[in-house]
Amino acid sequence: QVQLVESGGGLVQPGGSLRLSCAASGSIFKINTMGWYRQAPGKERELVAARTSGGSTNYADSVKGRFTISRDNAKNTVYLQMNSLKPEDTAVYYCNADGTYVSSGTGFASFNSWGQGTQVTVSS
Repeated sequence: QVQLVESGGGLVQPGGSLRLSCAASGSIFKINTMGWYRQAPGKERELVAARTSGGSTNYADSVKGRFTISRDNAKNTVYLQMNSLKPEDTAVYYCNADGTYVSSGTGFASFNSWGQGTQVTVSS
């Protein structure tokens, strides 16, 4: 299968910046979309930003103009540059990826994987 490992979370003051990274590993044949979701206490998980292999992006309205998602397709890695952070950005951020992997039994199979989550806290 495919595993996702995130890094880069932490504590930052309002107005500050953080950069999250997520690397995919495993028997990957192709990754279609890689993205970031977040879940704050007592709230549902929501899409923050996503990027397709062709470069199309989608952002939540609340982060447009402040967050930028980018990908290194050769490294199967996605990044989230977060600027002008606000206390309401505080949440656990999860990486997500979908695509196709090489299955020893059936040849190819689809996957939709999640990372373990990384905490982002914006507070003075």
